[in-house]
Amino acid sequence: MGYPKIDTPDEEVKRWLNHIALICVSEEFQSLKRELESLYVRSNMDNVRITAFQDALYAFLAQEEDDNRTYQYNSC
Repeated sequence: MGYPKIDTPDEEVKRWLNHIALICVSEEFQSLKRELESLYVRSNMDNVRITAFQDALYAFLAQEEDDNRTYQYNSC
């Protein structure tokens, strides 16, 4: 009988980094980021590229969390 596998903090961070990297290279993410950059430039915002990146990433992570909640609710 083996020991149960417990993820170390490093493994958890690596999993999150991999997940975020896959989001960031997706065409859907890139498209949203470009759209936000365009909107932000027209609005004369500061740090357009960074803000668009952050907002796009937040949107993807929030949508994923929402999808997970919906799945858990519907599977009960």
